[in-house]
Amino acid sequence: MRFGLYVIGDEILSGRRTDRHLVQLIGMLRERGLTLSWAQFLPDERDVLVAAFRRSLASDDVVFSCGGIGATPDDHTRQAVAAACGADLVLHPEAREQIAAAVAKRGLLDLDTPEGRRILMMGEFPRGAAVIPNPYNNIPGFNVGRHYFVPGFPVMAWPMIEQVLETHYRAHFHQVQQLERTVLLYEVRESTITPLMQQIEARHPEVKTFSLPSVGDGSDGRAARRHVELGVKGPPASIPAAFEDLLGQLRALGIEPEIVQPAARDA
Repeated sequence: MRFGLYVIGDEILSGRRTDRHLVQLIGMLRERGLTLSWAQFLPDERDVLVAAFRRSLASDDVVFSCGGIGATPDDHTRQAVAAACGADLVLHPEAREQIAAAVAKRGLLDLDTPEGRRILMMGEFPRGAAVIPNPYNNIPGFNVGRHYFVPGFPVMAWPMIEQVLETHYRAHFHQVQQLERTVLLYEVRESTITPLMQQIEARHPEVKTFSLPSVGDGSDGRAARRHVELGVKGPPASIPAAFEDLLGQLRALGIEPEIVQPAARDA
């Protein structure tokens, strides 16, 4: 199962706000033995959003989208999802009830006023959408299929995403375990080890190789020397042979690797 993330808002792309959703979602998924397959930052431009949603809605991916579901002129997510689905926007009855309860707490009892009608627009979702409860202020998000649309505010978005994961995807938690084995290579260029990586993947098709170069400034928590972290990852039963193959090829090239302690993780 593939998981994706959209983070929507000109304020992110301009630097007025700093995104926090990407790291948070990666952590939420990792805690449950899941991984994030892709992420994309999108502007508050309806045509761009419609094109993105059409692509991902055509897939089987589980997608979380943060931001742009309000009712101000710069919020386009609800309208873009409707256009991508070929559906019209309608006031969801359950959303209306939740919004009415929320605004009543603020002292606004008449939703037929101009302000009340503007607030109710936040409950207008593509026809057939389902409501995602918002425990923070009771203004809900919505989902269409496996796409889940929540506010951009972390205090609202993160509990809503957790609720979706726990309610709909618990059966997928911790289903696949992967093992990673890595080595550190000092003063070695990536171009030197690229053919080796290709050979490992050809001989061990169930295994993936990865290479993480460092300029040696210590920012990756490793030694402050120029190096490459080279590794293999995949099913635990497949990794020992692939790793030994990797070590053997490195030593045949005259490269003595520094072996990093193995780390088992769910994928």
